[in-house]
Amino acid sequence: MNGLKMDTYVLELKNISKYFPGVKALEEVGFNLKKGEIHALVGENGAGKSTLIKIITGVLQPDEGEIFFHGEKIVFSDPTVAQKNLIAAIYQNPTCFPHLSVTENIFMGHPIVEPRTRRLLWNEMNAEAMRLLKTLGSELNPGSKMGDLSVAQQQMVEIAKALSLDARILIMDEPTAALTSRETEELYEITRTLRKKGTSVVFISHRFEDIYQIADRVTVLRDGKSVGTWNVSEISEGELIKAMVGREISQLFPKSEVPIGDEVLRVEGLSRVGYFADISFSLHEGEILGFSGLVGSGRSEVAQAIFGIHPYDGGKIFVRGKEVPIDSPWKAMEMGIGYLPEDRQLQGLVLPLTITDNITLSTLDRYARKGWLKSRAGHDISQKLFSLLKIKASSIFDKTYSLSGGNQQKVVVGKLLAGELRILIMDEPTKGVDVGAKSAIHKIMSDLAANGFALIMISSEMPEILGMSDSIVVMREGRITRTFSREEANQEKLLTAAVEVGR
Repeated sequence: MNGLKMDTYVLELKNISKYFPGVKALEEVGFNLKKGEIHALVGENGAGKSTLIKIITGVLQPDEGEIFFHGEKIVFSDPTVAQKNLIAAIYQNPTCFPHLSVTENIFMGHPIVEPRTRRLLWNEMNAEAMRLLKTLGSELNPGSKMGDLSVAQQQMVEIAKALSLDARILIMDEPTAALTSRETEELYEITRTLRKKGTSVVFISHRFEDIYQIADRVTVLRDGKSVGTWNVSEISEGELIKAMVGREISQLFPKSEVPIGDEVLRVEGLSRVGYFADISFSLHEGEILGFSGLVGSGRSEVAQAIFGIHPYDGGKIFVRGKEVPIDSPWKAMEMGIGYLPEDRQLQGLVLPLTITDNITLSTLDRYARKGWLKSRAGHDISQKLFSLLKIKASSIFDKTYSLSGGNQQKVVVGKLLAGELRILIMDEPTKGVDVGAKSAIHKIMSDLAANGFALIMISSEMPEILGMSDSIVVMREGRITRTFSREEANQEKLLTAAVEVGR
């Protein structure tokens, strides 16, 4: 290989195209990466980011176009070729082996062995795993099982694995989506350290704060095509949004001011030992009640208790003034309560099923007669919601696993709306969703409130809480610390309430 010239990119993709049946995933896409830079790759869900990454890592091969590695043409025929060329990827949902140890996960596929006998050298691997983790500022025990770790800790192990491969190109796919603010800052620092050491990072994120905090350049994809590449310091957030969605989004938080109606849900002294205590609030027709607080504050646990997923030990739940013991999701739905879970893939969808199967899954009894499904009725409601939510797919019969993350989230919202429930609990409704889909989901929420629905919205995004809520409940360590009206709430007050001792 010739020496790397100063003006040669570490990685360059030219005119990359990829086709699937009925879908043009990428069309003449260009992308380049410099040594020791953090290059953000952004775009709406379905823009082609995941397909491009799979081509770089050898999971997919392009139908057209060329790839150059250190100035020379290369074919990543399978993932092992990319790995041999020191390219590694870390995904939003870590692809780990939960029943194996941290050390085993780090060295999976490239163990340290005795050259002659090929015997596994466990002492050496454990020592090296500990060294790698310490370089990342982690005190994790190499013997811990991966399944016992948090998502942030699992991502730390994935980064350590990349370092064990001496990766020179690291792809990070939505790495901050499930992290707390503190964990996100730690990840930023690790990423900056990697850049200083000459590692090139491709950073995929829907969060503008990620891009403007650490990225040097940003490339935008839209509808499978390259829109452009800019120095981050030279493009504003508004310009970046327009490049991503093809239009200006004047209202990311299109909250309509609507009259607040009668009380539909009241919670008094709700408690679950070890999770939350003495939770009291009320919810009214037309209201969006935001739940704020740090990750782990107990917000999701309260929502799951109200929906009957987990039992509560004390307290009462009233629906339209009548006390109701809710001990199962079916009971909650009978009371008109619906729940959109935070983890769409594990809790919200059956991925091998079609879009229409998922949308109608919780309401099958409506489309059945004497044990036989009336498919036409289910298809009609699915098609209506498919169009309303602007789900990007060829039809309602596409398998849900084939959709991008944002479109999967829209299917979960569709399933919630198909139930015709009037009290909706939405846990991180726009998590992992691009800016265009986020605006669309916010518009749907606002329209629902205007039509008399009552919504509880749990969110870790401060702008979303402030922009969409009529009232805001703040939790810390399983207790409510403060409740704010829309008018009095601001970021400083919410952050202060999130870290103060519960009252």
